[in-house]
Amino acid sequence: MPEGLKTLTRYTIEQEHRHPGSSGEFSALVNVVATATKIIANQVTRGAIVGSLGASEPDNLPPTVHRKLDAIANDIMVAETQWTGHLSALLSEQMSDIHPVPDVHRRGKYLLAFDPLDGSSNIDVNLPVGTIFSVLRAPDNGPPSAADFLQPGVRQVCAGFTLYGPATMLVITTGSGVDGFTLDREIGAFVLTHPRMRIPEDTSGFAINAANERFWERPVRRYVHECLDGVDGPRGRDFNMRWVASLVADTFHILTRGGVYLYPYDTRRPGRVSLLYGANPIAYIVEQAGGWATTGGERVLEVPPEQVHHQVPLIFGSRNEVERIERYHSEPEEGPSFDSSLFGSRSLFRPAGR
Repeated sequence: MPEGLKTLTRYTIEQEHRHPGSSGEFSALVNVVATATKIIANQVTRGAIVGSLGASEPDNLPPTVHRKLDAIANDIMVAETQWTGHLSALLSEQMSDIHPVPDVHRRGKYLLAFDPLDGSSNIDVNLPVGTIFSVLRAPDNGPPSAADFLQPGVRQVCAGFTLYGPATMLVITTGSGVDGFTLDREIGAFVLTHPRMRIPEDTSGFAINAANERFWERPVRRYVHECLDGVDGPRGRDFNMRWVASLVADTFHILTRGGVYLYPYDTRRPGRVSLLYGANPIAYIVEQAGGWATTGGERVLEVPPEQVHHQVPLIFGSRNEVERIERYHSEPEEGPSFDSSLFGSRSLFRPAGR
């Protein structure tokens, strides 16, 4: 490891030392989660070799597309964390209900909510995927229950994600900024490579799935159309549009280069991203990096969860752009009508005005 780089283990211990009276449980939990993601990273890398790609059809799961590697990643997270004595219960995108820590293990004072393999539809085509996690304090009220997890995002004590790309990256916040780590495979440790990550307040880039445009509300249509109008439109400058279909990949791009991510409300279903193990941890990271996260109508971190798999619209990124989108939601009658389209007046094949 190059001289001067700091490992995640040292980083978490130093964070603990800044809080007199800390027991060390929290830093140990973070390192256990990091170990689990290293194992998942290895499975992702070797997926085609060990035959863990492709779809599966498990029972009693939320109505999402499930793949073999989703289940493998979920099993790894549970197996690596439930025995440590730090957790009371776990919640996963892959489980219909919470998973209390078995009685054979000591139960701790934290709750772990996670998406074991975000963007798993990208696996078969070798595009980035990741693991998202959120840590909450467990109420001291007896055996764990689903109600324990129904806390707004402002009560998170830690949030992070691991991105499995050309390099395996771990991005984490404990409420005092955002730091990024890269897995050094030669020593098997995450090392600090992106300290104090910050999102620029302004941007000229946005990420959205334009194929869903016909389902958007007017405020989102208004924003996207103004961006696409570029230098000749009301924004007076050109914008770039991108969409990876991987929340962790788009988040990391925004953390390093700025931008706005939109997975907005649409007419098919109001919620798009799971609140407890998707929107909340991402929003916590984004806000700690100087950005902003909204559902369009309210701050993501203040949304009261209604049930463990509660889903919400998610818009986040560079603060000034997100606040503009919020303002457009307060003016819902402004902007293009529902019979317009991204290429209604100008297209790749028809100049404007013809």
